Amino acid sequence: MGWMADETGLGKTAANYAALTPLSFLARAATIYANELAVVYGPHRVTYAQYHARVTRLASALVKLGVQSGDVVATLLPNLPAQAEAHFGVPACGAVLNAINTRLEADTVAYILDHGGAKVLLVDPQFLPMAATAMDRMTGPRPIVIEVADDHAGVHAHGHYMGYEALLETGDADFEWIMPADEWESIALNYTSGTTGRPKGVVYHHRGAYLNAMGQVVSWRMVLRPRYLTIVPLFHCNGWCHTWMMPLLGGTVVCCRDITAKAIFDAIADEGATHFGGAPIVLNMLINAPADQRREFSHIVEVFTAGAPPAPATLAKIEPMGFNVTQVYGLTETYGPATECTWGPQWDHLTGDDRAAIKARQGVAMPFMDGVAVMDPATMTPIPMDGRAQGEVMFRGNGVMKGYLKNPEATAEAFRGGWFHSGDIAVQFPDTFLQIADRAKDIIISGGENISSVEVEGVLMAHPDVLLCAVVAKPDDTWGEVPCAFVELKDGHSATAADLIAFARTRLAGFKCPKAVVFQELPKTSTGKIQKFELRQIAKAL
Repeated sequence: MGWMADETGLGKTAANYAALTPLSFLARAATIYANELAVVYGPHRVTYAQYHARVTRLASALVKLGVQSGDVVATLLPNLPAQAEAHFGVPACGAVLNAINTRLEADTVAYILDHGGAKVLLVDPQFLPMAATAMDRMTGPRPIVIEVADDHAGVHAHGHYMGYEALLETGDADFEWIMPADEWESIALNYTSGTTGRPKGVVYHHRGAYLNAMGQVVSWRMVLRPRYLTIVPLFHCNGWCHTWMMPLLGGTVVCCRDITAKAIFDAIADEGATHFGGAPIVLNMLINAPADQRREFSHIVEVFTAGAPPAPATLAKIEPMGFNVTQVYGLTETYGPATECTWGPQWDHLTGDDRAAIKARQGVAMPFMDGVAVMDPATMTPIPMDGRAQGEVMFRGNGVMKGYLKNPEATAEAFRGGWFHSGDIAVQFPDTFLQIADRAKDIIISGGENISSVEVEGVLMAHPDVLLCAVVAKPDDTWGEVPCAFVELKDGHSATAADLIAFARTRLAGFKCPKAVVFQELPKTSTGKIQKFELRQIAKAL
């Protein structure tokens, strides 16, 4: 028997144990950073004491609307102060936050509202018409709608619903936050892009959100009081957990409604933004910005980029402009970034393409992950780390979701063999750094958004002139990739590319519509399967 065999009296008590939750970051910041700037958006400039008070009133007001612990509160909002406040206020009343992608079409939003069972929906006036259509198509009870006006951007309330500021006024300033009794309790519900049929509801717990926010501080080499510019939509993996992270550091969240080069340069020059995350499309936007949209700044801006590997040419151009880019990689199921391309002194001498080639890798596990591996999914054994052999990227650790809401079969499949299966194909180098070789088969990643080729094909196949079609990714300088449709028409039919694109636009979100249509016979295997790899080669050469 070891000397620690007798554990009598060494249990968890209120004195030595608390459930991990990012709510604790804001509770702490309200005291120690009370008079420092927490959130900035045009004339809206609140201190941590004020931020905490607004979050408290939001939590109280939601309870008064009938929201109970475990209920879902949804948002359809740009990256504005109310969206940041919801990240704390919704869990502070014991509820689960469902930040919905504002780029989706009404059908999918209706499905998400029904599937998640949202009790309340906070909506920006810009998205109210779409939200109204979505609610008309719901099969279950509709949520209570709260309108979140953005007068600063000229997006004024329609006035049909209670306004956000009026909602806060109904809340009690001394409301006691409902902290999780168990850190495994759900904090957020995020829907995947629905790359295989309907989107799946990914559930996050308080523990994972806390550890992810903590771990990225290390990965991003952060010190106190960063000024974080919200470019990553807060509906993408809760903005990669960065809004939860800011109070931990006494940082300032600089809100950005419309992602333009001018807005980013202005935020860096005027608000001193030090950090932002974004897809490579954002880097390209900055590189290609005309002179009249650029601003001078003297500090280095740290950038996390993800969604698709940045082209070496992009990295070579952006870094001399004052940006230090770190590539990260993850999925909705991993709370956002879960690997990082950690830079080492052994590469300091590299320049140009050689430097960019290292930076284009997806890297190694972030600190809150127990492991990331590239394995053969059939045998669950690691592939040779030679930079050539391919396998599936897998994760395990506290930064992996609880599972898919109301879908135990998909959850069990995703966690088969004790690892989360990403579906992404990668190689691994002798130094253990991994690099994505191909996204899970046919997913198209356009400007950081996942597009299901199956969904786009399904829409085009509904056109009366279309006999057969296949959709693949076509490389694009602006978006990284865009959908390209290959179509066989029925005999005697004559739809044009413009006809088919217009047809798709009536049924799909704009970013999902094909940007090119090629009419030709589709290459098939002996069993009639369409050979998409051949079509990808053609699309690449277009």
